[in-house]
Amino acid sequence: MFKIKKKIEKPKLPVLYNVIEDYSEFDAPGNVTACAMTHLEDLPGHAKILSESYGVPLATMTELLAQGGVYVYPAEGGLLTRGLFACVIDPAGVLPKRTFVLDLMQFAETEHLARARSLPMAEAAYEIFHRTLPDELKEKLEQKNLGLDYRMIDRAVAKGGDIKYIDFRKDWSPHFKRLCIMPDGRLVETGGLEEFAQLHGITLAQAKQLIEEGGTLEVGAEVLACQIVNGQSSVARFGAKNYLKAKELAASKGVHILDALSEVAYNDPVMMRGLVRKELSGGR
Repeated sequence: MFKIKKKIEKPKLPVLYNVIEDYSEFDAPGNVTACAMTHLEDLPGHAKILSESYGVPLATMTELLAQGGVYVYPAEGGLLTRGLFACVIDPAGVLPKRTFVLDLMQFAETEHLARARSLPMAEAAYEIFHRTLPDELKEKLEQKNLGLDYRMIDRAVAKGGDIKYIDFRKDWSPHFKRLCIMPDGRLVETGGLEEFAQLHGITLAQAKQLIEEGGTLEVGAEVLACQIVNGQSSVARFGAKNYLKAKELAASKGVHILDALSEVAYNDPVMMRGLVRKELSGGR
């Protein structure tokens, strides 16, 4: 007898966004992706994803999304290494809920502004955050529903009504597919860090460090290379032969291994095909 194997379905991720405005190529710190939703908020699902993405306790994130406010990241070893996460909710209910993160410098500016003008931290944080955004995005934020023409957009999006919330994101989450160039020139999409780690046979901690800090990570005889530009990570995996070429090039020319790997990639017609496809796809 033949046994019929049932396909094990993975639990579906909550659908958090149906409107995406990508400004990730803009100068930091305004290089954000505006992720919006017209349907009613799935608060538990929303809180879970943002909690995991930003390292904020789930209970705290749930409270922030329900009431608004800020979460200041705790000091590590007596030093502040991260800024804050903020959720701004319009008391009048006219503007959509907005979430974003600030780096250390923006956090310091927020504290100064809050003291100088006696503003709530969340309000001061949004003012500091808004200053850095691209002019095009600022203009859209001044318009209702980011200026979308509901007669022209997808009916499934339009039937949700007005935009309920906007997450201004920079992180690599399950909701953003990133492209990795493989040694054979293929472009492989991955979402969250867990999926990326599984693809390359590395630990979640290794994946997180590579994506957040950039650099290289040896995987057997091969190597993963990650370059970060404007806070956005770009990843390629090099086969053993090309990795050896890059190490020899780095030694002979006295250049950084990432520069050597880039040169090897540009001289490899197979990887170049993948790079061209990545550029045509917008790099995400």
